[in-house]
Amino acid sequence: MRDYTVGGPEAKFAEVNGLIDADWYKPKVDREMMKKFMARSNGLAALHVASWLIALGVFGYLAHRSWGSWWAVPAFAVYGVLYGSMSDSRWHETGHRTAFRTKWMNDVVYYIASFMVFREPETWRWSHARHHSDTIIVGRDAEIAFKRNVPFYKYLLELVSFGAFPAELKQWIQNAFGKMTDNQKDFQPAETYRISRWASRVYLSILIATVVVSWQIKSFEPLMFIGLPSIYGHWFVVVLGVTQHAGLAENTTDHRLNTRTVYMGPLNRWIYWNMNYHIEHHIYPSVPFHQLKNLHHAIKDQLPPPHPSTFSALREVVYALRRQAKDEGFFIEHKLPQTAA
Repeated sequence: MRDYTVGGPEAKFAEVNGLIDADWYKPKVDREMMKKFMARSNGLAALHVASWLIALGVFGYLAHRSWGSWWAVPAFAVYGVLYGSMSDSRWHETGHRTAFRTKWMNDVVYYIASFMVFREPETWRWSHARHHSDTIIVGRDAEIAFKRNVPFYKYLLELVSFGAFPAELKQWIQNAFGKMTDNQKDFQPAETYRISRWASRVYLSILIATVVVSWQIKSFEPLMFIGLPSIYGHWFVVVLGVTQHAGLAENTTDHRLNTRTVYMGPLNRWIYWNMNYHIEHHIYPSVPFHQLKNLHHAIKDQLPPPHPSTFSALREVVYALRRQAKDEGFFIEHKLPQTAA
């Protein structure tokens, strides 16, 4: 069985086989066109973030007004997705610092979204950098969320953050007291540990304050707005996120073989900030969210055919994960076009 431990025995295999910080496949694309694709915009990013915050405010208000009635169920269902799932794409893009042109704007949204999606921001910034340099390289990539030899029901439990929430809460507590995890020691520079300590302390303080307020007013309504949405609203980011890499090749240096691009409708693309163009994002992570669709059309003849819908991708993923639960060697093999080098 493969050992997915970061820095474990598989990391040595990756080093010996030249899989660490390797040269990855890149398609041919016009240099001037790439300059246009990489242009960032404060205005577009601010518009998208504002639309998200307005939606959060509207459904949060409706949820509060309907508290105690059955109307609260659909209101909190939407609020939970906006809070616990949509924050993931905002966390992701601002973590790359590609959403806004201005650095501090990216960082403000990043720290807010990190709390909402329940991730310690500094650890995940370095973890995600590793995810891009060593994508789905076993023993190196800490973000291989869908592993082989794992019973399928465990992934269903992740719809309510069954494993992720307790693990991250444990790390917050450890970091708050100055103890770093083995993962952090493998990919996070020691000089950034102080950021992890203070971020964890601030985030834990917010959670504790929310619990105290709920106890004082003898209602768990405040927790339905802060803290619990990271659990009950987490399911949709799993549904979208599982389409990125699950069931595909491991230990390859071609993003076309370990990543999917999936066509999605405008609502899902708004929620997901165009991360459905995921092959394109991994090949060119400096391209901001609003240019990924244009990038896709420029290079799609050199990539595997995209999945026509979210349902199509999910059907393939479910089949692959159920097979991999019993057959470690199974994976979906993408067919590359003849036009690709």
